[in-house]
Amino acid sequence: MLGTLLWIFFVGLLLCAFLFSKTTKEFPKSWFEWKTEFRYQYLGIVGLVHDAQYKARDRVALYKQPDRIAVITGGNRGIGLRIVEKLLACDMTVVMGVRDPKSAETAVASIVDLKATKGKLICEQLDVGDLKSVKAFAQLIKERYSKVDLLLNNAGIMFAPFKLTADGYESHFAINFLGHFLLTHLLLPQLRAAGKEGRNSRIVNVSSCVNLIGRINYKDINGTKHYYPGTAYSQSKLAQILFTRHLQTLLDAEKSHVQVNVVHPGIVDTDLFEHSATTSVPIFKKLFFKTPERGSRTVVFAAIDPSIEGQGGTYLSNGGKGPFHPDAKKPAKCEQLFQFSCDLLKIQQYGNGEY
Repeated sequence: MLGTLLWIFFVGLLLCAFLFSKTTKEFPKSWFEWKTEFRYQYLGIVGLVHDAQYKARDRVALYKQPDRIAVITGGNRGIGLRIVEKLLACDMTVVMGVRDPKSAETAVASIVDLKATKGKLICEQLDVGDLKSVKAFAQLIKERYSKVDLLLNNAGIMFAPFKLTADGYESHFAINFLGHFLLTHLLLPQLRAAGKEGRNSRIVNVSSCVNLIGRINYKDINGTKHYYPGTAYSQSKLAQILFTRHLQTLLDAEKSHVQVNVVHPGIVDTDLFEHSATTSVPIFKKLFFKTPERGSRTVVFAAIDPSIEGQGGTYLSNGGKGPFHPDAKKPAKCEQLFQFSCDLLKIQQYGNGEY
């Protein structure tokens, strides 16, 4: 009798855990959606274990770099806000591309004394999901700076309901990937100008461990035939990794002093989970997820740490290399996504800064 009760309790506990950690507040309606949720549950558990296992390795040493210019998308909340805090602590000039510059500056000022810091904060308008906005932001950067030392493609959304951007792209694909693909293309001349022997300029793409279950649906990139938020999110995060790998191949071929790395910041307690069922049990996130400060460490590590100088194309997690999708190990798969993206945006020569 006791064994039966324990078994019922255990099953009930698992069911509750599943219900309160779904990627969406809605209930799965098909086997495809159920399978997606189960795969997310598995990766979530593995991710939490990895974050705990490598906690001691998850560090970044900050040092003064007053001559460097960093451009970051987003940064007004969550991980991005803590990234900006660390870059300013390095005395850098930090240019934030955000939807609301005034509120972004207020957010940074809430954790950094902007009058005392030797770093310089500049907030400019950018909607990374709007290609016209990306172009305007990049043009402003070009006019103001002859070089860019760091580009951190940080802005993103997660598990959002279906929405097409003004340019006609699904919002996860547009914001998490395509807008950053274009921004990188436009700023590559400035990044090349900043890099030099022994001190590469760096591009950091913020991805996720869910790239492991991602699939690029070339026949229906917007997912209009069967949309599910978790699938759209994992596709966009896989795209970031395929892009990173192929771009590094191109940069190596031209012998540019620019390196590209992609980062999984960990499973972090941020507002990105606003569309998921985890909002029903916030105490769970507080107990088991990383804080935004910890989540920012590997991103900044990828941006400034000397130990990975010259190791572009790598996927980093908790201060070291992490597992990534098998497709990202296949040059043809990486090139396919890269060329597909160039074709969408009608870019003939990637990296020449023209659009």
